[in-house]
Amino acid sequence: MSKILVAGIGTDVGKTIVSAILTTLMKGDYWKPIQYVDGENSDTAMMKSLIDTTKHTIHPSTYSLRTPLSPHHAARLEGITIDPDLIIPPETTRTLIIESVGGIYVPLTTTTLSMDLFKAWDCLWVIVSRHYLGSINHTLLTVDALKRQDVSIAGLIFNGEPNHDSEEVILKISQLPLLGRLLPEANVDLQTIYRYATQWQPIL
Repeated sequence: MSKILVAGIGTDVGKTIVSAILTTLMKGDYWKPIQYVDGENSDTAMMKSLIDTTKHTIHPSTYSLRTPLSPHHAARLEGITIDPDLIIPPETTRTLIIESVGGIYVPLTTTTLSMDLFKAWDCLWVIVSRHYLGSINHTLLTVDALKRQDVSIAGLIFNGEPNHDSEEVILKISQLPLLGRLLPEANVDLQTIYRYATQWQPIL
């Protein structure tokens, strides 16, 4: 089983949409180990509207938290103990697309960062970067931290209107390829995901 881990330079950078595109493109399955749930809203629930569930399996999260905080903080408030040893990638014969939680240094417990757990799974990492003031710094710090952990990085996906100056310096310094671009969309649905999967396929 091959595994692709979708990591972001922070929260709300587009990891779920990118995960849906990669799941469709790779004919794979999807899994988010730890998710935030607000009523009926969650990344897993959103994924059901973005991919064809007759062709892909959405594996249940190990932990679902109700508080929009870092996992270690939300778990404490909700009286939950997160045990990293219980977070195990599900078995599948297809490529497993794993969506990370927040940035790579988000604490799962007071002693375990998300990167500490995910790096042990022998994944190919895809980094999602969204354009905003400070994103160059956040992107290069993320890349540097992952390289220091000797994980395999496939490349970068930029989210937002093209920004030549930011993208040029990020790609040049990181020495990573551009895998795809996610543009602002008025509406994201199954057809949107298929369109991006077709666009990204020649590169990926």
